[in-house]
Amino acid sequence: MSRTALVIRHVAFEDLGILGPLLREHGYRVRYLEAGVDRVGGEDLVAADLLVVLGGPVGVGDFARYPYLADEAAAVGARVRRMLPTVGICLGAQLLAHALGARVAATGRFEIGYGPLTLTAEGEESVLAGLGGTPVLHWHGDQFAVPEGAVLLAGTPGFPHQAFAVGDTLLGLQFHLEADHTRLERWLLGHTHELTAHGVDLDRIRADADRYGAELASRARTVFADWLRGALPVAQPDGA
Repeated sequence: MSRTALVIRHVAFEDLGILGPLLREHGYRVRYLEAGVDRVGGEDLVAADLLVVLGGPVGVGDFARYPYLADEAAAVGARVRRMLPTVGICLGAQLLAHALGARVAATGRFEIGYGPLTLTAEGEESVLAGLGGTPVLHWHGDQFAVPEGAVLLAGTPGFPHQAFAVGDTLLGLQFHLEADHTRLERWLLGHTHELTAHGVDLDRIRADADRYGAELASRARTVFADWLRGALPVAQPDGA
């Protein structure tokens, strides 16, 4: 049975990455909504079987400068109130946390590059358990509080709130589990001003992508597939 996945994208190179082919294998028709260009909201967003809200270089504190972010937050809120399957990644996780009533704020710090997560006890029993100790890609400076009713799944020393879940249908990931390590050069180019400002070692990111990328991609597919089975159990991969 075909299902619909709507994807809110904020910059062209931060796309579904490895999650795109996985969704199609599971029978989803994927449609992107381009933030600031396409209308985000209305019945289409509520009717979609799955919503994925991707990352971007803006934040919840930028509603006044980028009013369409407030529209996104309202649209995410409409799904949250119905507990409809929704994944938020980086900015998307912050919008999801905001929609759930949690505070989101800039920290004055940043975390960019590959690094390990520490799973909470609940995280060890969640879909994230499949990550093992594999380093993931971090690219953030803002931090969300854990929403009321949510379960904290993972953290790092600098950013202790890295992932949360509400039931089986709402998942927020501060880190970029979706990123395709074979296409990461687009990120390094697109975010060049931020990377330069923070003195980030691009060669270190490239080397870590080569070192960890393939294993992380395999584990990430397992994480997302397990979450999809829990959130939308009717959907099955092609040939299953």
